[in-house]
Amino acid sequence: MKSLDVKVWGVRKRNTKNPSYDVRWMVAGKVFSEQFRTKGLADHYRSKLLRATHAGEEFDTVTGLPESMVEKAASMTWYAFALKYLAMKWPHAAPNTRNGVNEALTAVTMALLDERPGQPSEELVRKVLRNWAFVLPGPDERELPTEVANVLHWVAKASRPLSDLGDAAIGRAVLDSLRLKLDGTAAAAETVRRKRRTLVNALHYAVDLGEFKENPITGIRWKKPKVAGEVDPRVVANPEQARSLLTAVSYVGGYSRARGRRLVGLFACMYYGALRPAEAVGLTSADVKLPEVGWGTALLNRTRPSVGKQWTDSGETHDDRGLKNRPAEEVRIVPIPPQLVAILRQHLDTFGTAEDGRLFTNERGGVVGSSTYYRVWQEARALALPPAAVASPLAARPYDLRHSALSTWLNSGVDPTEVAERAGNSVEVLLSRYAKCIDGRQEIVNRKIEELLREYE
Repeated sequence: MKSLDVKVWGVRKRNTKNPSYDVRWMVAGKVFSEQFRTKGLADHYRSKLLRATHAGEEFDTVTGLPESMVEKAASMTWYAFALKYLAMKWPHAAPNTRNGVNEALTAVTMALLDERPGQPSEELVRKVLRNWAFVLPGPDERELPTEVANVLHWVAKASRPLSDLGDAAIGRAVLDSLRLKLDGTAAAAETVRRKRRTLVNALHYAVDLGEFKENPITGIRWKKPKVAGEVDPRVVANPEQARSLLTAVSYVGGYSRARGRRLVGLFACMYYGALRPAEAVGLTSADVKLPEVGWGTALLNRTRPSVGKQWTDSGETHDDRGLKNRPAEEVRIVPIPPQLVAILRQHLDTFGTAEDGRLFTNERGGVVGSSTYYRVWQEARALALPPAAVASPLAARPYDLRHSALSTWLNSGVDPTEVAERAGNSVEVLLSRYAKCIDGRQEIVNRKIEELLREYE
């Protein structure tokens, strides 16, 4: 059927609960239509129909599409490809990475759904994608509740072709959708960048599969949101504030229940040893040397990050891994000051260890969850700090104790190479992240310059 028998109308907005946009056209007297979630996607689809018409392409009287678009419609959908990518990525990814991949694939899938009859609510579609589609075992490998199966069937039919991402306009629209949260407000810059990284990585895999000659997303000129890489100096607690906060932790939950007392040592490890929370949670009695006098050492070789059960191979809430960004068997020796040695000795005398030797446990003897120590920390801040400080960013998160430790070490004049070694960072990362926190050195240098100038007055 020649293009002279084709008529393309303008885009029409449908004012429904979830507004959509219709593209309608006619081929040989038969009317066809497609629905889109955004006007930009609808306009782009209409322009492709018009280009095919002007180019004299033949239109199929069954689908209503020109030859070029029929080929694309028959290609793999984004949703089908996303499932293949997840199956490739999942076995070798850390639990937190799996969670991030799941979140990104869900967001991109939502952006690449057409309007079709029987559409479930956005909230339900997103929930099903997160909890059933983009996890292993996949939806084809387990029995699904009827409602879940119906939603995924609709998604499979509504998903746009993977090849659509080869169109720069569609790729840009997808990238723009990653900037927004569910409520329409702007997403955090790091969240947007993380989702984009997953999309780029997924399309590298599509190139490997022969779906694209080159990655279509990397060629799009799209301004990535800037991520603040430096630590906010307002979060850094000075030694006096840190001691007050650790004391306040011991008062949380009462003396007999010891909800806070059993975690004093955990927070002290973050402040006096600059341990990451997951490193402190995984610390065992065999990992520490605690002499009666002087400095001790902590031999770090594992972390126990808190993640959801659906992301771990073991089905447990906490993963058991090696050190961050290090080979699995690598260890890091951290000298710990007498103050921390004394706190840990007292902790062991009072609470002992878990069955597997862990220093810190929750009230039931299990692994300390991030939500547990976070709640204790918030209560301790309210006890230790004046109201204005409680409302400020000062030590707002337990991780800020590590920031406080590293800032204190750098400002005391410790060589950055030694600080980086103890912290498990590179010198470059250390200095770039704590650039705004190293203000004590300037005062020292200013005094030396002032003394030199005074000698010549």
